[in-house]
Amino acid sequence: MTDQQGASPPRKDWFTRFLDFVEWLGNLLPHPVTLFALFAVGVILISGLADLFNLSVPDPRPEGASGRSPDGTIVAISLLNARGLQMILENLVTNFTGFAPLGVVLVALLGVGVAEHSGLISAMIRGIVLKAVSVKPVKLDSTSGLPILQKIRYYFLRPFSIVLEPKILVTVAIVFTGIISNTASEIGYVVLVPLGAVVFLSLGRHPLAGLAAAFAGVSGGYSANLLLGTIDPLLAGLTQEAAQIIAPEYTVHAAVNYYFMVISVLLITIVGTWVTIRFVEPKLGPYDSSMALEDVSDEQSLEPLSSQEKKGIRWAVVSFLFMILLIIAGVVPENGLLRNPDTGDIFDSPFLNGIVPIIFIVFLVPGFVFGKVTGTMKNDLDIINGMSKSMSTLGLYIVLTFFAAQFVAFFGWTNLGQIVAVTGALFLENIGLTGPMAIIGFIFVSSFINLMMGSSSAKWAVTAPVFVPMFMLIGYSPEIIQAAYRIGDSVTNVITPMMSYFGLILAFANKYDKNLGIGTIISTMLPFTIFFLIGWVILFYVWVFFLGLPVGPEAPTYFTP
Repeated sequence: MTDQQGASPPRKDWFTRFLDFVEWLGNLLPHPVTLFALFAVGVILISGLADLFNLSVPDPRPEGASGRSPDGTIVAISLLNARGLQMILENLVTNFTGFAPLGVVLVALLGVGVAEHSGLISAMIRGIVLKAVSVKPVKLDSTSGLPILQKIRYYFLRPFSIVLEPKILVTVAIVFTGIISNTASEIGYVVLVPLGAVVFLSLGRHPLAGLAAAFAGVSGGYSANLLLGTIDPLLAGLTQEAAQIIAPEYTVHAAVNYYFMVISVLLITIVGTWVTIRFVEPKLGPYDSSMALEDVSDEQSLEPLSSQEKKGIRWAVVSFLFMILLIIAGVVPENGLLRNPDTGDIFDSPFLNGIVPIIFIVFLVPGFVFGKVTGTMKNDLDIINGMSKSMSTLGLYIVLTFFAAQFVAFFGWTNLGQIVAVTGALFLENIGLTGPMAIIGFIFVSSFINLMMGSSSAKWAVTAPVFVPMFMLIGYSPEIIQAAYRIGDSVTNVITPMMSYFGLILAFANKYDKNLGIGTIISTMLPFTIFFLIGWVILFYVWVFFLGLPVGPEAPTYFTP
């Protein structure tokens, strides 16, 4: 087949054809809401069969550990009986209202809605995009100077010339910001992922590519960061508990993977940018705005900022900095209001536990200040309208969340996720892998288990007591095992519906493609999973086994039993 000029359409490479097949296969599935409803029903039926055949595995947690079964076994629990049906009826509402992402999204988007309704977000995105577009690549003059100097100058400046191209610069910024946003808990999912789509659309690029780049940074790069987050002490505590099965005095602190986390930021930023430009955008092709669920023409506008908008942004920034100073005043002093009142620590503190209300305020106040200065907001009614508008866009997400919450709750009640996790751990132990390949195999097993269980800490709670002692007995430290686990725990986040925010990502994407199915999301994100996994495994092997570098401060590579 040829186009009107007689030229043949470009031939797709094998990888793009493979992604097209994944998309076609995935889109054969029913609507995501229907799919989660079927998943919930399927869990009920499977739990009945598992109970009928007395499916169980040894509980690897030590005696006295939190959640350990009294008889030392994890048994499949049936929901296909009277007690199971009673649990479903009694908890159907609380499963929904207690689903963690629901409250986070609703509260955070109340503040974001004000900033969006006032025009602050649109103005700042236009300013950032126009600034990025105005950056000029480094000019290389290959005719001046001596030949050797020409070569030195060319090879020295060429990387900067490439990175400063607007297309690459914007993509790098989105992926990098997504990685860093993990420190602030859910802000990346709620704020950055939709903004990535808006930025790409403003540049004339496919919005789903921008959404994918941000999602890859936030979720696929979950274990890469420049700062410690709430997950670090949680995982370290579980690792320490597992290590003490072998060495009762062994301690593991929160920063044991810090060095590897920092170098991983560079890896994920580079790979995420390359995958977006090399695979995701070509596969998606040009964007057809007629596919949008609602009018997105305003997001495509790149008009220069007016003097009033610039003034509004300046005052919004002033109000933002004032709030940051208040937060610093509550966090920095040892007896700060936002520190843990009992320990004085920042971890497990009102600051980190209250990050969502902080996000709400940080968007609400500058949004209203901008609106007041520019005239787009005059009183409390405008604030209420902004909040109402943001809530009206979440209809599909709320419906999806109801069924997703039931599925996740049912799956947890039946112990099927724990059984899968322990079975995978025991399989790796039984095949007798030793040496570095055992660690690599563990990464792959962790990435597979991550498809079944969404919670990072829940997976580690049941797998650490198996893997940590096992690897300690063959000479590897708990710190190394935790770092390897975090790689596998991150890379498949972007392709599993078990990830808590997967439904939110679907809702955001559906705004730009009303016919979008779950297969489109999975096929779009699959290249990130593949190349993040390959790149991270290579980096881990080189960093730990080839260069012999520690994964964190006071984190040995080897353990002597």
